[in-house]
Amino acid sequence: MSKIQKIVSAFDMSDYSEKALIYACKLADDLKAEIVIVNVVNQRDVDIVYKLTKQYMNDMTIEDYIKNQEKDRIAIIDNLLKNKTDIQYRKIIKVGIPFVELINAIKEEKADLAVMGTKGRSNIVGAILGTTAEKMFRKCPVPLLSVRRDD
Repeated sequence: MSKIQKIVSAFDMSDYSEKALIYACKLADDLKAEIVIVNVVNQRDVDIVYKLTKQYMNDMTIEDYIKNQEKDRIAIIDNLLKNKTDIQYRKIIKVGIPFVELINAIKEEKADLAVMGTKGRSNIVGAILGTTAEKMFRKCPVPLLSVRRDD
């Protein structure tokens, strides 16, 4: 097994992914690895906003929506990590289907490890880890570390 040099941390702005992101940063610091934080603007949300802007808001474009989302998400990441880590990190904001974009980012970045938070939603087996997490566990091309909340 080779040394872990690059970690991709999936961050969807939930409490679950916040804990996973902080854990990933500490892990990257301990391993002297580079960390890349990936957030995905869900294509489903973009499609809904597109329909709404087309019908009701002629003054806003879908490009404006995506730019605003990118700016807001970068600020959220920076604010979250402001006093919690001294390590350098890169942020990537993608638009699309979350698990597809996460897999693509892992491949593009040539990551050695992926870190993400998971959460259970019900007793249904397929929903225990959530759809994105479940697909990531099946398709991730590198080891995937799941970080759970304490509660």
